[in-house]
Amino acid sequence: MKRIFPVITILILLSLLGLIFFQVLWLKSSLESQEQKFNEQLINATSLISQSLVEEKGNLMPFTRKNNSIIPSEKLQLELFAPTISQKFTRDEIKQIIRKVFEKHNLKNVSFEFSISSSSLVSEELASENFYKMQTDTLNNIQYVIPLESPSGSNSEGISQEELLTILIPHAKSFIWQGMTWFIAGAVLFTLIIMCAFFITVRALLKQKKLSEIKSDFINNMTHEFKTPLATISLAVDALKNEKVMGDREKMNYFTGIIKEENKRMNKQVETILQAALLDKQEVQLNLKKLHAHELINSALNNIHLQVEEKQGKLETNLATGNDLVMADEVHFTNLINNLLDNAVKYSKDNLKILLTSQITGKEFKLKIEDNGIGMNKETLSRIFEKFYRAHTGNIHNVKGFGLGLSYVKTMVEAHQGTIRAESTPGKGTTFFLSFPLSK
Repeated sequence: MKRIFPVITILILLSLLGLIFFQVLWLKSSLESQEQKFNEQLINATSLISQSLVEEKGNLMPFTRKNNSIIPSEKLQLELFAPTISQKFTRDEIKQIIRKVFEKHNLKNVSFEFSISSSSLVSEELASENFYKMQTDTLNNIQYVIPLESPSGSNSEGISQEELLTILIPHAKSFIWQGMTWFIAGAVLFTLIIMCAFFITVRALLKQKKLSEIKSDFINNMTHEFKTPLATISLAVDALKNEKVMGDREKMNYFTGIIKEENKRMNKQVETILQAALLDKQEVQLNLKKLHAHELINSALNNIHLQVEEKQGKLETNLATGNDLVMADEVHFTNLINNLLDNAVKYSKDNLKILLTSQITGKEFKLKIEDNGIGMNKETLSRIFEKFYRAHTGNIHNVKGFGLGLSYVKTMVEAHQGTIRAESTPGKGTTFFLSFPLSK
């Protein structure tokens, strides 16, 4: 698992990076293709606009001819004073012509500005309202300049051949990007989904790795916990078979007592594991009653006094006065206090000192259990309530168990509608803060 996990992570990461790289290339290629298509449409459209402006109303003449002949003076006047596009069309008419052509070329939603300029002496430049304002932004706009010339062989003699039509497409790139919105959104969405799947997969692998390590530790601890009493029982049974022991009543009672105690110890370990299984299935039923929290705490203190005395430690209490009624299960509430006190003893140093303080504030009963033990670092502190997790105890080798104690405590506190948190400093000790709602 240790070798496979990095390989799987690297392969998935490379696949993800490759996918993102090719997505970017595809989007870039699609953008270039859309831009080319857009330009072709505009070129075709502007060419058609030029023809439409030249041909439409091109047969209107500023002078009335009496016959087909044109005297030189009239011909000169036509050349000098031929009507321009800006004279033949209003601004709105030109705009309408451009819009119709744009619609034919699937450019319905494209905004535009235009101008018509001429070198004629009597003409004035005609432009749309925002043409000059938009013309200043050359970075985001596309500009097309088309000469307005009469097609060869046409009868549009009255059209000046020196006029230029300028069509300006403001924010053209933005329009191209808008056309690809769904493609880009889809690519980004599915890329994000794949990235999320990647991180979830890696997280699941890490979790499985931790669970595998915890499982191995649990099996090792369980083997050790059962092996020791079994070995003791085996030795006691062998001793009972000895003829000298069989004849000595006192020794018989001593060895049978050992067997009984070790058997109780094994039963207790089995009950702990079964209780953890029930907690997993949420099959533990609490027998909640109105009970005095201080009475339950004193009961737990009585159970731990002998262990504290063995270590020549001190157990101090500072219990508040007032209403301490809580809805609690007598057995489980006492057990959770027992477990916290037992941990304080197990992970203690020399000169053990445990301080238990209660406080009644408003609608809450608060409890603080403080010790001066070996303490915990931040990583351990963040995981102490995990099932089967056991903190590294350094040089302390006599700490036994399955790592179920604090997991049980947290579950029971929450089952009593309470909260629990811990603070710890390595080498200085640990403090647990518990809070339970008071009974009305």
